[in-house]
Amino acid sequence: MKPIDTMENNFHVDSSTKVSTAAGTLLTILFNIHIHDILKTIVLAAIGAIVSFSVSLALKYLAKKFKK
Repeated sequence: MKPIDTMENNFHVDSSTKVSTAAGTLLTILFNIHIHDILKTIVLAAIGAIVSFSVSLALKYLAKKFKK
């Protein structure tokens, strides 16, 4: 008879437990994020992209101007 390794059996997690935990976590996050937060994130990302692009163009222009 094969001896039972207790450490091996203590950490067994059923796949349905993993799925249930992941689904519960996602649903909790989904219900705690408000549409206002999503819109705010979209607006701030757009502003950040515009500022980044503008600064890149300005630095490119200044580099050309001082290189001459």
